[in-house]
Amino acid sequence: MRMHHAGISVPNLDRALDWYCAALGLRPGYRFEVAPLALRGGFALGDDDAGVELIELAGSVPGVPKPDPPSANAVQGFNHVCFRVADLEAAYARLLEHGAGAVWGPREAPEPGMRMAYVTDPDGNLIELVAPAAVQAG
Repeated sequence: MRMHHAGISVPNLDRALDWYCAALGLRPGYRFEVAPLALRGGFALGDDDAGVELIELAGSVPGVPKPDPPSANAVQGFNHVCFRVADLEAAYARLLEHGAGAVWGPREAPEPGMRMAYVTDPDGNLIELVAPAAVQAG
């Protein structure tokens, strides 16, 4: 079994899809609409077809702010989405250039041999980046 996608509710589907594709280098995937629910959705996918499903529901409201990992961990439920990247520093810089909010810059991760960084997307959703520490050396 492997993960297929994580779903994120957003206030503006088109803007969110554009941002996830540009900032993370993902590609647009299947888009859909459920008219009776006033719901639209679409996927932003990586090379392995795993990615995020972005969902816009008319009248939805913002959730509890989760501006950093400790705040997110204090609230049960969905916490963050994580992407494995080849170059942590470059991916982190690219996200910031595309308007991501800086949360935690590149650093050692609790997982042995890994490094991590955190940002928020333009809607305040927490995103983690991870890469093997060995890739970052040199």
